[in-house]
Amino acid sequence: MNILKPFMALCLMQALPCTVRAAQPDSVYVFPYPTTNDHGRRGMQFVWSADGEHWQDVAEGMVFMRCDFGAWKYMYRPRLIQDRQDGRLHCFWDLDPEGSAIGYASSTDLIKWTPQEYFMATEQGKFAVKDGRMPVADTVQIGDKTIVGYALKVSYGILEGMERHGIYRSALNAQRGERAEHDAARFAGLQTVNARITVDEGRAKPISENLIGVFFEDLNYAADGGLYAELVQNRDFEYSEADGNKDRNWNSRYAWSVEGEGMAFDVSTDQPVHPNNPHYAVLNVAQPGGGFTNTGFDGIAVKEGEKYDFSLFTRTPDGKGGGKAVVRLVDPQGKTVAETTVTLSSKTWKKREAVLKATATVAQARLVIIPQSAGRYALDMISLFPQKTFKGRKNGLRADLAQAIADIRPRFVRFPGGCLAHGDGVDNIYHWKETIGPLEARKPAANIWRYHQTRGLGYFEYFQFCEDIGAEPLPVVAAGVPCQNSGIGGPSHHSKDFVTANGQQGGIPMEEMGQYIQDVLDLIEYANGDAKTTRWGRERAKAGHPEPFNLKYIGLGNEDLISRVFTERFTMIYEAIRAKYPDIVVIGTTGPSCEGTDYEEGWALADRLKLPMVDEHNYNTPGWFIYNQDYYDHYDRHKSKVYLGEYAAHAPGRPSNIETGLAAALFLTSVERNGDVVSMTSYAPLLAKEGHTQWRPDLIYFNNTEVKPTVDYYVQQMYGQHAGNKYLPSTLTVDNRRHDVRSRVGVSVVKDGESGDLIVKLVNLLPVAVKTDVEIPSLAGHQAVGQKTVLSGRPSDTNAVPVESAMEVGEKFPYEMPAYSFTVIRIKRECK
Repeated sequence: MNILKPFMALCLMQALPCTVRAAQPDSVYVFPYPTTNDHGRRGMQFVWSADGEHWQDVAEGMVFMRCDFGAWKYMYRPRLIQDRQDGRLHCFWDLDPEGSAIGYASSTDLIKWTPQEYFMATEQGKFAVKDGRMPVADTVQIGDKTIVGYALKVSYGILEGMERHGIYRSALNAQRGERAEHDAARFAGLQTVNARITVDEGRAKPISENLIGVFFEDLNYAADGGLYAELVQNRDFEYSEADGNKDRNWNSRYAWSVEGEGMAFDVSTDQPVHPNNPHYAVLNVAQPGGGFTNTGFDGIAVKEGEKYDFSLFTRTPDGKGGGKAVVRLVDPQGKTVAETTVTLSSKTWKKREAVLKATATVAQARLVIIPQSAGRYALDMISLFPQKTFKGRKNGLRADLAQAIADIRPRFVRFPGGCLAHGDGVDNIYHWKETIGPLEARKPAANIWRYHQTRGLGYFEYFQFCEDIGAEPLPVVAAGVPCQNSGIGGPSHHSKDFVTANGQQGGIPMEEMGQYIQDVLDLIEYANGDAKTTRWGRERAKAGHPEPFNLKYIGLGNEDLISRVFTERFTMIYEAIRAKYPDIVVIGTTGPSCEGTDYEEGWALADRLKLPMVDEHNYNTPGWFIYNQDYYDHYDRHKSKVYLGEYAAHAPGRPSNIETGLAAALFLTSVERNGDVVSMTSYAPLLAKEGHTQWRPDLIYFNNTEVKPTVDYYVQQMYGQHAGNKYLPSTLTVDNRRHDVRSRVGVSVVKDGESGDLIVKLVNLLPVAVKTDVEIPSLAGHQAVGQKTVLSGRPSDTNAVPVESAMEVGEKFPYEMPAYSFTVIRIKRECK
């Protein structure tokens, strides 16, 4: 599927200048080279020459291809070979300075490229061009750099096409680069705009009821230290240097210390609570009085009068002794704000539990365990949970964060993440079976975002949360390959060389794919299987949920390189799911962007397999969202449905403000219009903890005591709380012919089938008001009551919140959209 919409492409191409040369050459030399100063990480550029001596940039230095291998994306020594038979251009480049591994892609025009292949230099023979025009080694001066590389003679038409493509991309980039900070100059002298909107309820069409959802990923400390309500950090003593965290103290002792005299602690792996949780603490108490302390996640926040469930596993390694321990929560000044006791005497591992009640509100308390007798004590899975979790669930979620998500009224929740799901290398792929069952038996893992996953928030908890907020669960599993950025975590168990130790790592070995596919099928059985007759249905019932979770959707893959390795494994998994569970909607992937090779190859695979739905991702500028409101208008209605799984408007500095929020709101009016093609959307990412933010912008920022929704959050909430299942076509007439003016005004009208309410959404991204006359003929003969919600402010405002008020509505009514605003008008009607 081509994202360059025919009309827009034609208009832009007609506007491009065309230089006519009286005696243009039949052929020229092109010289590919990697971007300088970064080992080619930004990709491959070209210079060209008619005589092989005087060189100049192609398309003003535009990058025409980027290496997708590994976390670093380096590209060394690119060279072109042209097939004499079909004219195809084959590009080879080295993946490392030594040239031990090679990347490969081919093209007919040096603009569009095939999926990349990676192989060891010793395997180059299988990619050899049998009858090729070979490049010539050359040295070129590019600025102050002398580049040693390879030049190849190609037809002048190829160069001309590259130059035209560069001009076209420049025109697009100019639109995409438009910012609200330039509106004062861009719209100088612009007066109030007048508009007329006419709604035709008679031509209403059904649209998806699941358009607005949320995407949860354990990124920015969204799970441990965030949504998961556990207050003790490193409760399992499984933090490891292998997690890749930059903190030099990141190890199994992290967040723990001894205070006072007469005590020391170490970490042991002898006879653990469970093989999946091998590390535990051993306290050596020579003299009572010292305390074993945990600082939590930036402290432990407690509220006066509230109760907290404390638990731990303990045994006496020497098989004797023991006694009681005082357990306290203390404030930064050392004052006790909660206290209880537990018994530490047991020759074998035993779980002990107690309740702490806070006598004061403290933002940064710490947990202290004080053994009352000398001896050696083994401790593991030391936990502290607020009793007031979301819906009161044991091992539950932080109530205020979960409620903020629920308040969006999402129709689905995608989990456990994007990059997290397919992991850093084959051995770090997220396996759902490691996240269920007793907490001590769950298998923790390194997080691809360079911290630790306890897996306390596991698949059972995800499914339960979806049920608690009335959202469809949408689990995402790896498609047999890890993240194409793999490499930081080191080689996997099957790695034998540079290629299989980095990037997609060759995927899960074929001899292991049978078991992996069975694991995916078992996941569906876990969610939907009968509690009495199926193995995994019984496991769900053991966790306290005998009824099925009624899983309908499963995501297969995420932002993958649509390579041969990926395609083989994706097809195997998809066909196995379709054979056993034909009613499950499998959602494919079209790579990390809304254009390029992976996007096109992902759609081609979807067409071949007739996938029911594909996952598109689109992080782009506010300008892109403004000028692409017809993006889905031209999609083939007979092909796969679309899940816009990750998107956000990214402005410089990555803020969430009125400009980014309204850009998304404007685009979502077109998504609702195309709700027969687009079945689901979810802004990303969802959560970010202050002080641990790895990606911006996010919908909700938080610390231990506060939840801080963003402007983008309120846009999602306004759409989620005012969704419909029917789209009502409308005509929007604006009394200004300027394209940039008209493109900044949007409207969408939907009907809520359950309540019968009509919902009018109006977006104004202009610096002036838009006076609107709204006409809804179907309201004739009805008594209408209107309620409006308005989100507005200056483009740079980051703290704007929606304001609700009543308004008069009828068959015809006026409404003035404030400058830079998003308005939702909800209309209830009764017969007169």
